[in-house]
Amino acid sequence: MKKDRWLLRSVVLLALSAALMSSASLAAEAGSSQDPLVTLSYLNDTFFNSIMQRVDQKIAERTGQALPGASSSSASFTVVTLSNGQTLTGDVGCEVMLRIGSAVCVSSSSPGLIDETTAATLAGGASLAQNHLYMMTVEGRGVQATAATTKLLARGSYTVS
Repeated sequence: MKKDRWLLRSVVLLALSAALMSSASLAAEAGSSQDPLVTLSYLNDTFFNSIMQRVDQKIAERTGQALPGASSSSASFTVVTLSNGQTLTGDVGCEVMLRIGSAVCVSSSSPGLIDETTAATLAGGASLAQNHLYMMTVEGRGVQATAATTKLLARGSYTVS
């Protein structure tokens, strides 16, 4: 009878210690100091998510779908899509060309924008002509969309708000 109790106690003790060890290993977070090895859970849960976010950012930058408040700079023209009321504000030297929709010049003083196509100036509030190339020569100048969807080609540093 005593031998049976000894065997039963050792089996119960072994089962408890196995349960405690497995719960401790499950509590360790992937990639933490308790689990420093690169594991499949780290790759699936952390690494791939951060890579996918970077890819999404690059795709948005290259297709010109600038998020409000985002800034961008490009040596070549990029397509920027604006909704009604959104404003593209460019740094000095930024160039824009209206392709689809309608937009007006945003400027508090003269000159607003320089129309490189006709060598004229465009005052604040004046409408942009499609397929004309405009340059911002003073800080704080921009273009505000007046159509539901306005597409511009932009080259240089700008922000969308």
